[in-house]
Amino acid sequence: MPNSVFPQFLTTERPDVAVSKLTAGRIIVMIDNSPTALSAPASFFEFFSSPDDYYQRWALGTALRLLRYLALVITITFTAMYVSVTTFHYEMIPEALLRTLAESRNRVPFPPVYEALLMEIMIELLREAGARLPSKIGQTIGIVGGIVIGQAAVQAGLTSNVLIIAVASSAIASFVIPSYMMSASIRLIRFGVIILAGIWGNMGLVIGMALIVIHLSGLTSLGTSYITPVAPMKTKDWKDVFIRAPFSMLRSRPSQTRTNNLIRQKSRE
Repeated sequence: MPNSVFPQFLTTERPDVAVSKLTAGRIIVMIDNSPTALSAPASFFEFFSSPDDYYQRWALGTALRLLRYLALVITITFTAMYVSVTTFHYEMIPEALLRTLAESRNRVPFPPVYEALLMEIMIELLREAGARLPSKIGQTIGIVGGIVIGQAAVQAGLTSNVLIIAVASSAIASFVIPSYMMSASIRLIRFGVIILAGIWGNMGLVIGMALIVIHLSGLTSLGTSYITPVAPMKTKDWKDVFIRAPFSMLRSRPSQTRTNNLIRQKSRE
């Protein structure tokens, strides 16, 4: 689907990643005059797998992979949850925290949804500015700029302390996603979820998540389902999706590739 925000080809500049995709039964497309190669068919879950997972013990690789899925949920929902709760669902907040939140929002003239969108846009501007500048200057701009702008916004009454924490947590969680293309897609989707949460509260948050799942279910990559092995259900492929199983259990290629040779090269842990 050309109009989807989600990447349907995996890009890499690492030879070891390209070789691993070939051994899994996927194809590699080399791009002329570019260090980047394309891998297909791609699955949504591939973008949360890091090459480093396979260079360390399987238990640690599994823990880090599960952490990335947790980061995915946080970066999509954390700021939207703040907007939903502070706009419609105060009863969900403990009394002590509610008192603190009321004090922090006392001088803020904007509704929570405008406040959240403003801070999210500022974070994205800082991120893009840091990416376009030389590495050392870019890191300084990102850290110092975030601290200065956040503190100044709170003192000026443009935002609350709690929102700064929520936006910063969402931004940090987005950095955990290994693929920049997927991270950028998730960051764009986050704006839509925040708007839905500002209109309908928790129901809007649920609607936003449901729309994301429906959209993912309709995507394909070279004719294969984008969310395989979840739909269609292929539980035997889960051993290299949600976890990183020992190499002794990864001898068969994923069913998504539809290859006649189902066995990878023999390997041992």
